[in-house]
Amino acid sequence: MRIGLFGGSFDPVHNGHVSMIKGALNSGLVDAVIVIPSVRNSFKRGRASSAAPYRFYMMKEVIDSELDKLPVYLCDIEFFIDGISYTAVTLERLCDRDYIEAFLVEHGVKPKKASEDHTFYWIVGSDILPQFDTWYMPDKILSYADLLTASRPGDGVDVEAEADRLFAIFGKRPEIFMIDEVEAASSYIRREGDYDDVPEAARDFIKTHAMYTGVNVLDHVSDDTAEQFLDIAVGLYPFLCQKRLLHTLNVGLLSCRYAHMYGADAGKALIAGALHDCAKELPIEIQRDMARKRSGDVFTDRKLLHSPAGAVFAASEFGVDDPEILDAITYHTTGCGNMSILAKIVFLADKIEPSRTYTDLTEIRRAAETDIDEALRMCASSVRDKFKAQGRELHPLTSDFMESLGI
Repeated sequence: MRIGLFGGSFDPVHNGHVSMIKGALNSGLVDAVIVIPSVRNSFKRGRASSAAPYRFYMMKEVIDSELDKLPVYLCDIEFFIDGISYTAVTLERLCDRDYIEAFLVEHGVKPKKASEDHTFYWIVGSDILPQFDTWYMPDKILSYADLLTASRPGDGVDVEAEADRLFAIFGKRPEIFMIDEVEAASSYIRREGDYDDVPEAARDFIKTHAMYTGVNVLDHVSDDTAEQFLDIAVGLYPFLCQKRLLHTLNVGLLSCRYAHMYGADAGKALIAGALHDCAKELPIEIQRDMARKRSGDVFTDRKLLHSPAGAVFAASEFGVDDPEILDAITYHTTGCGNMSILAKIVFLADKIEPSRTYTDLTEIRRAAETDIDEALRMCASSVRDKFKAQGRELHPLTSDFMESLGI
């Protein structure tokens, strides 16, 4: 097979990206395209890009809805590569015969075809050509894949001249294909909030998770904490499904925002919120053992085990040792008496983060903008009413929490 490989930040995915994928397939130069969202982009570290799972799952939504009839496959290989997402390193792993054969079979390619020798092309925009020779190990990149360059009318790059220049350097000339002119740039979309050139599936995803709101909450934390959050987002990927992972990251970001508003430690809130559900999908017996290690027999309901288990997992898997963060994770489901402001924030953010739709949260969200204790009272009252309607008793810790709130 002739396989096009298309990497990028996709922050957000826009119609220009879609045009490049379709253009590569329409060119007849490739039989399929594998899309590889970058995880740790060497050019966009720290606060410059959204956490990798958001960008990965946004692209998944676009492929599933707009490219589902085409041989386009999403690849998560960079979640399992330590360090910077250098193209040369990604290609070395992806082009491994065993890896690519298993990947293609998993995505519906017949085993005989998947086991053939494949030719790989790294798909880039024409704007990449003038700088390609400055990339990390460009020779190594070209040992695995030839460049396949998208050119569009009026792009301002003399593609033929650049192709000749690179041939003189590397002895390989990029293949060129034409695409329709699409004036779209992710940086402009993020800055202006103009989503006209964003596919509908991506627009829906952005709205659901309240992305690109004009305020980057990571600006409220140190560089080290921002990096820690982005690394946690990657580290959680093998342990949580799409919905749960995005939820827990949403809670981290909302907790960070509330902490900044109410004078709590925004960095601790970010990490506590991001890890609050880290143990949620571990085998239940492992959760039970971890919960017992953390809290004895205080938590016995299987729906609550992940909370104290999460504190243990956050410490062992992610190196978190701050007692206040671990307490916030432990009590995010039940609450408790005399909760710290940090724990209150994580408790509330868990219930009302942007993707939550289990009930109308408008009033609680509105209250949270001005009076966190009132929002907590509204939230706790809702929990109490739900338990009463179901004939269930509140956990003693929750009763203590409500008493501390005066309800």
